[in-house]
Amino acid sequence: MELEKATFAGGCFWCMVKPFDSYDGIHSVISGYTGGELESPTYEQVCTNQTGHKEAVQITFDPSIFSYRELVEIFWQQIDPTDEGGQFFDRGSSYQTAIFYHSPEQKEIAEQSKAELQASGKFSKPIATSILEAKTFYPAETYHQDYYKKNPAHYNRYQVGSGRAGFKENMWGVNE
Repeated sequence: MELEKATFAGGCFWCMVKPFDSYDGIHSVISGYTGGELESPTYEQVCTNQTGHKEAVQITFDPSIFSYRELVEIFWQQIDPTDEGGQFFDRGSSYQTAIFYHSPEQKEIAEQSKAELQASGKFSKPIATSILEAKTFYPAETYHQDYYKKNPAHYNRYQVGSGRAGFKENMWGVNE
């Protein structure tokens, strides 16, 4: 079994674990930071928007069971891909969306999927999500991992209060 990695920045990483966590073929979903230059950044450092990192999730998956294309489709349904300034309640560069590819094949799939989404007419504004080569991924602090399991009431309030839950329901018909 040959496992692969997929890395997505979709705003608050708390909200990006659960959507991927329950499928066969998904081995792990880790919250962390990527895209910046500072080695081993902390949450506090990333929140300053000075490190270049984005909050992200890194998914380890078996592509023979669950394809990268399917992961990308789930990713799009978690975000507002037209928002250049962050996601929902969370603003700043650390909350901007991106697909970090780990291979030329992933890059091609991500670019094709982004072009299809833009051409679909679903959004009136341009798709702002970046497609970038994967950099070192730094797992976030333990208290951020599996946040939706550890703090379900706060997680659910955050999903609703941030506007993410309503957006997903209205745009995608997705309701966790």
